[in-house]
Amino acid sequence: MTTTTSTENPAGIYVLAAHPHWRDSRVNRRLFAAAQRAPGVDANDLYGSYPDFAIDVEVERERLARANLVVLLHPIQWYSMPALQKLWVDDVLGYGWAYGPGGTALQGKDCWLVATTGGPEPSYHPQSYNRYFFDAFLPPYEQTAALCGMRFLPPLLLHGAHRASEAEVAAHVEVFAQRLGSYPAWPEMDELDVCIACPVPETDRPAESDDVSKVVAGAFHTAMTHGLAVANGSSSNNKAA
Repeated sequence: MTTTTSTENPAGIYVLAAHPHWRDSRVNRRLFAAAQRAPGVDANDLYGSYPDFAIDVEVERERLARANLVVLLHPIQWYSMPALQKLWVDDVLGYGWAYGPGGTALQGKDCWLVATTGGPEPSYHPQSYNRYFFDAFLPPYEQTAALCGMRFLPPLLLHGAHRASEAEVAAHVEVFAQRLGSYPAWPEMDELDVCIACPVPETDRPAESDDVSKVVAGAFHTAMTHGLAVANGSSSNNKAA
């Protein structure tokens, strides 16, 4: 798939599409094509942009900075997002940039999940094989948005995508295109509160690689010093004996 970037993006919409097998896609491929056609939408095929999984963090952050709405477009795989989308979250949404002290780059933006599932909607039920209603799998998405100070908008979902009729797929794509075109004038927006980023104490921050190196080096130095002292003491005792 081809990634498209609009130079005029008044609504500020960044669509991140993550599908590892576009040729097999019935729905996501058409949703992404609709995003590419939409005026003022920056549409990025992650698997096309980063086939080696080497994500350009600075480029991604620049694209996010221009966006008011971030769209996560992908099939649900093992009750979560595809691997490259997860890597994107890990690499791009860094401490001190997206969350934590000074990490306010995404504060006030909106996050919208547009996803498909293989199982039909009735399969997401306590009495069926997926064992939970689909909402039970949304907290990781919701909390990721909340930690960064983003509103998590009601998802757009299509269950049983591989069995959906042509009419159902076409209607779903049309709804998606209309939503992109009308953002932010969505009826439910007035009912959604602004999300304030969750504070993260500096004591809870992830250790930087340099910090880890210092800890390891310090521990190694202590162990070596202690080991030499013990060895010298043993040598003296042996001589005395």
